[in-house]
Amino acid sequence: MRELSLHILDIAQNSIKAEAEVLRIVVIEDLEQDKLVIKIKDDGTGMDSETVAKVVDPFYTTRTTRKVGLGIPLFKNCAETCDGYFEIKSQLGAGTEIIAEFRYSHIDRVPLGNMPETIVTIINACDQIDLIYTHTINHKTFTLNTREIKKLLDGVPISNIDVIAWLRAYISEGLNELTSLN
Repeated sequence: MRELSLHILDIAQNSIKAEAEVLRIVVIEDLEQDKLVIKIKDDGTGMDSETVAKVVDPFYTTRTTRKVGLGIPLFKNCAETCDGYFEIKSQLGAGTEIIAEFRYSHIDRVPLGNMPETIVTIINACDQIDLIYTHTINHKTFTLNTREIKKLLDGVPISNIDVIAWLRAYISEGLNELTSLN
């Protein structure tokens, strides 16, 4: 994939299929330590240890429409190719956590991509999930919590087109503030 945000979107779709109620996405850009960390954690159905071992295999998938599942194996390869690591923690009934770390300055690391668009796409795909998105750049943090936003909306669906447009702008502004402070 051309952007890491597309990997995040792919993993988030897995969380939606796993019937997660809460999805946490954490992005840490630490230029001092020369690392980029992406953590995606859900409270969905989870996987047993046998399935966890299989999901990194491109020829394993739970889909019936095709015989390969490249999302997780490609994300793992991307992290490992960039002097990083990849880890999956999961437990049946307790959810799944994926951690990918990259050397920030690695020449082969693809760009993070359009995070505002990725986050609003996830929100729009499944407005029942509470999404907590935290993005840190050199110790400055932006957080979006849809549970809090839903309370403020007082019955207006978070997937309402005007709310989505506002969310996109809000996330963009928050991330721009992080980069302008560094």
